[in-house]
Amino acid sequence: QVQLVESGGGLVQPGGSLRLSCAASGIIFRLYVMGWYRQAPGERREMVAAITSNGVTNYVDSVKGRFTIARDNAKNTVYLQMNSLKPEDTAVYYCNAGLGATTAGPYWGQGTQVTVSS
Repeated sequence: QVQLVESGGGLVQPGGSLRLSCAASGIIFRLYVMGWYRQAPGERREMVAAITSNGVTNYVDSVKGRFTIARDNAKNTVYLQMNSLKPEDTAVYYCNAGLGATTAGPYWGQGTQVTVSS
């Protein structure tokens, strides 16, 4: 079955950095659009960043210039490098996999908490 396993979340001070990882199994990883979504308490889940099978990236405006999504097809892993973190980045971050470029795919990870606080 398909599994997406996130890691790398935690508590960080404003201005700090974290790198999230998502290891995928059960899919032909190189064919999939991989995305990172986040959901803060009381808020809707939103797309943060996505990367297509050929490496085209897309970001929500609020993270442009601070976050970078990358994939390693040899390791079936997608990463989210988060720099200059702000308190408003606090959320549960979810990995997502699908075959469409404009909507979330059917596969989700369990989520990893990112808390930005002093």
